[in-house]
Amino acid sequence: MKLLFLHGSPATGKLTTAKALLRMVPGRLMDNHAVIDFVRTIFDFDAPGFWPLIHEVRYSALDAAAANGVPLLVTTFCYVEPEDRDQFGKFEEILQRHGGELLPVFLHCPREEAMRRVGNPDRVERRKMASTEGLATYLDRNNFTAVPRPDCLKLDTGATPAEVTAQKIVEHFRLTPASI
Repeated sequence: MKLLFLHGSPATGKLTTAKALLRMVPGRLMDNHAVIDFVRTIFDFDAPGFWPLIHEVRYSALDAAAANGVPLLVTTFCYVEPEDRDQFGKFEEILQRHGGELLPVFLHCPREEAMRRVGNPDRVERRKMASTEGLATYLDRNNFTAVPRPDCLKLDTGATPAEVTAQKIVEHFRLTPASI
């Protein structure tokens, strides 16, 4: 199994890129917000128990996908250093246990572009962060950076259409139906 780990701050185009990529190669999507939406049926956002359950759902889903032969899983994630390092390590551990491969991709864009994107109607509809004030605070309080792996592909999505970004990922990791 291959796990394509698309990470970056909010409004950098992670989900848009994931969907474009999955139109090019076969695979499954584990959207960060699908997990969050599920857990919000049980807990209020950030309530005690909220984040531990988020983590367990992610680990369980990844383990099940790897154990059951899902060839390519694309996941989106707002990785913050150093807070999320243990979670990332757990993803690596699960993949290693199943003989899988982790393909990290850091998506970023200029702050001004993220501020422009954050109010998009699809973000509001999906209950994602949708205010410039909220995004500014979130960006200032957190260190959104590439995962600590030398093989992490770093792509600026600021002026690049999602289809072009997805094509760069496909080419970089040589993702073809035969390789997946």
